[in-house]
Amino acid sequence: MKQALSWSGRLRQWWLRFRCPSEFLCDHCKYDHPSACSRPQRPNAVKCPDYRPRA
Repeated sequence: MKQALSWSGRLRQWWLRFRCPSEFLCDHCKYDHPSACSRPQRPNAVKCPDYRPRA
């Protein structure tokens, strides 16, 4: 059973879709390196709880 996202989670997902609607998040993530990210969605993630923009 899926757990509903909190309002902050929904806001964050909306912002990520707004910022990168047709791009993969990994292209702009500070963890975009094989040794820093072990998620199976990498490098084509469109949704990721660990996403942090590059500084």
